[in-house]
Amino acid sequence: MAEVRFYIDADVLGLAKLLIQVRPDVTYPGDPGGVGCDGLTRPGCPTRPGDKDPDWIPIVAEAGWVIITRDRRMLNKPAERQAIIDNKARVVRFDARHELTKWNQLEIAVTQWRRIEELLELPGPWIYRASRTAPLVRELPAR
Repeated sequence: MAEVRFYIDADVLGLAKLLIQVRPDVTYPGDPGGVGCDGLTRPGCPTRPGDKDPDWIPIVAEAGWVIITRDRRMLNKPAERQAIIDNKARVVRFDARHELTKWNQLEIAVTQWRRIEELLELPGPWIYRASRTAPLVRELPAR
């Protein structure tokens, strides 16, 4: 059985469907699970694409998964921000100042993946912003 470590938000669902083909430790809302390219079985995901952020954030944080999203308003929406803080969620937000195509999302993921994996050891709550060329930037400090 594969150990899931990363949750790809519904706002980057195309990226999620690319990543599960090569990474057994990734899931996304509505993921039915399956056997990855490495032969390991990935469990199904307990969240669905239509779930509201304040509802799925506690589930994902409880599972210990790092959230990957492009939602730049997470810090500005009080319910989402509070869900991140209260549940000690760990979030990597792809820089979305410009429209991010699937290719741009994949480029950020591949370019920053080693740095994102290093964040697995850090307790939440936190949000880091990731772009293709810049170092990861912490946007929500731990409390």
